[in-house]
Amino acid sequence: MKRREKLSTDLTPLVDVIFILLIFFIVTSVFKKDELALILDLPSSNAKESQVEQKEITIELSETKIAYKGKEIELDDLNLALRLIKNRNDAIILRIDKNVKYERVVKLLDLLQAHNLNNLALITNE
Repeated sequence: MKRREKLSTDLTPLVDVIFILLIFFIVTSVFKKDELALILDLPSSNAKESQVEQKEITIELSETKIAYKGKEIELDDLNLALRLIKNRNDAIILRIDKNVKYERVVKLLDLLQAHNLNNLALITNE
């Protein structure tokens, strides 16, 4: 008697296709560089770029909104969040829209100064 072999599908081509798709999606993905909540039109500057430490706190300011670490918050909530910062030497990254009124910028700077946060960096377009 002859033995019959069971027929089974070969999964090798399927695995190859899955790996090719995986590589395609990894290569074409755009990874989010910064946690940004607001779309801002930053002013231009000719100043030299400087490196900032890894422990940084990002604050974004537009004409009507404020974002702290990539999340929109109110000014009172920002005051509370700044009070909770333990290391006063952490870099504070300020991204301020170029159309924001100077009075609003001064309020933010006063708030930072009230919490003794003086390690500031202003982000601009090149």
